[in-house]
Amino acid sequence: MSSRALRRLKGKQRGQEALDLGDLVPGEGPEPEEQAADVEEEEVEPDEAVLQSVKSSIRKAKKKKKNLSNIYELIYDAENEAEKATTDEDTVKPEEQNGDESKEKSDSGETEKRDAQPETGAAKSGDKTSKKMKKKKKKKNTTGEKQEGAGDDIDALLETIEQSNGLTLQSEGCGASDNRPVLYVEHRNLNPETELKRYFGARAVLGDQRPRQRQRQFHRSTWMTIPKNTWPRFSRPGISMTLLESRDGLQYFTFEHSRDYQQIQFKFLDSVESMDPNNIVALLQMNPYHIDSLLQLSDVCRIQEDQEMARDLIERALYSFECAFHPVCSLTSGTSRLDYLRPENRAFYLAGYKHMMFLERRGCPRTALEYCRLILSLDPDSDPLCMLLLIDFLSLRSREYNFLLRLYQDWEVHRNLSQLPNFAFSVALSHFHLSQEDQTESEERERLKHKADLLLQDALIMFPGVLMPLLDLCTVQPDAAVSSHDFFGPRSQLGQTPALAELVSLYVGRTHTLWREGGVLLWLEECVREVLRRVDAKDPLVEDCQNKRKQRYQSAPLNIHRHVILSEIKEATSTLPLEVTTQSVMGFDPLPPLDSVVSYTRPESFSEIACGYRSVVGS
Repeated sequence: MSSRALRRLKGKQRGQEALDLGDLVPGEGPEPEEQAADVEEEEVEPDEAVLQSVKSSIRKAKKKKKNLSNIYELIYDAENEAEKATTDEDTVKPEEQNGDESKEKSDSGETEKRDAQPETGAAKSGDKTSKKMKKKKKKKNTTGEKQEGAGDDIDALLETIEQSNGLTLQSEGCGASDNRPVLYVEHRNLNPETELKRYFGARAVLGDQRPRQRQRQFHRSTWMTIPKNTWPRFSRPGISMTLLESRDGLQYFTFEHSRDYQQIQFKFLDSVESMDPNNIVALLQMNPYHIDSLLQLSDVCRIQEDQEMARDLIERALYSFECAFHPVCSLTSGTSRLDYLRPENRAFYLAGYKHMMFLERRGCPRTALEYCRLILSLDPDSDPLCMLLLIDFLSLRSREYNFLLRLYQDWEVHRNLSQLPNFAFSVALSHFHLSQEDQTESEERERLKHKADLLLQDALIMFPGVLMPLLDLCTVQPDAAVSSHDFFGPRSQLGQTPALAELVSLYVGRTHTLWREGGVLLWLEECVREVLRRVDAKDPLVEDCQNKRKQRYQSAPLNIHRHVILSEIKEATSTLPLEVTTQSVMGFDPLPPLDSVVSYTRPESFSEIACGYRSVVGS
């Protein structure tokens, strides 16, 4: 049956067929030769496959008409073409190198299309749409593969973060990049939420905070603290930071108080001397961002076991300080210096220290370590709060063993860190933990374990008075051979100087929880037996260390006493000398330096009123 007969059977005469989109496109309609061939086809009977192709082409043409009726799809196609043009720019460049080959391929493809038997215009349009869909699918697949690759990269990064800062494996963050300064501080590690998200996940930490952030009032973006909606509206309290000088790549800053702030400071001193916390509360209601009032009231709240309010007041003080920072002052570079001799700068040291201790008690030792490095970097030479007595504990708590070892190696030459009991024992403990990690190779394990044994034995020989108090706090009954030996017996503790006893008591009271692990206690037992063997064999190191203990540790400097007072460790505070315990210690300025640099003094009228008030109360 001819094609004309088929059209008659369908009730269509010539010229009544559905408009074909292919005919509307110039250069894609049937050529005269093809029309002539179509006329000659009347006598030829087509196969069933030809009938099916004609029917499918008619259906596709109808669908195409329906699609053209929606103008938004034309916009979508235009956008797709624009996206193709932009995305293909990168892919065209490598193809331009083989331009001749691509042209030959395209020419051969065109000749093949011309030689091929042409189908109807509807079939051609259907093929075009199918090709477009295939290209879109290919693009989607490629973008999906890219997204999957990016997702794999993100998962790998998260795994490395969990491995580096998790609860089981040691971190590489502090000591991974040797080109950075040893006291380099990272902004993201100053936020405790960063550490809590690693442990519990973002959803558990943030909770319902995300929608609420849209409604909160505007605050200046800060790194150390996040302002809260419950805080009073912030207005500059009168504190500013000034750059004093730049020398040898270091910038020396200082905080300054305005005239109004100085008057508030005088009222605060009167409130402290009145011994009534309500006066400080009244002062804070009028001046909600007065630093010393926030620090003093935080101590009062902590004594009353209101830890949440105490922490909130410290965070408010840090926020007030950070809003007053000089534009050049950098927390991360480790090149900014603050002189503790100036009273205006001491409050920043104390606020950072107290905030660090709150973070450690909250279960964020990694964030607390970052604040410890920040405080130490402000004045590493003087170290007014003696952060070197604490940084080893926070490094062990946060499993930053490589950072502790790097600090020890870099500073041992000019600071003699091995003469501090905390570094002598903590460095040995860091080597031991590194030797117990699963990813460490067997040869490296043996080397680290051997070095840890030698370091712990040397620490026990240098500071024999550490063992018995440590075992006592760990609730471990020592062996009779150890307790009855003269080297570790009561004579080792009684023979210590007061300064050495203060250091030993501080270390034992702070880090005894790190020695309670079963594997650590077994390792300690092995090293104690080896030390007793060396003592009985009259190792020359034993006598050398005994002479060092007698010559050194005659008196502790003021910064160690200040650190012991701030630590509030009862084992250490009981060893403070009488000249420290007999004087009044203020929480906003404990043990001020004797050579303080005073920028302004309290007027005589204020001091006279205070003296008169004390005389009336005393009578």
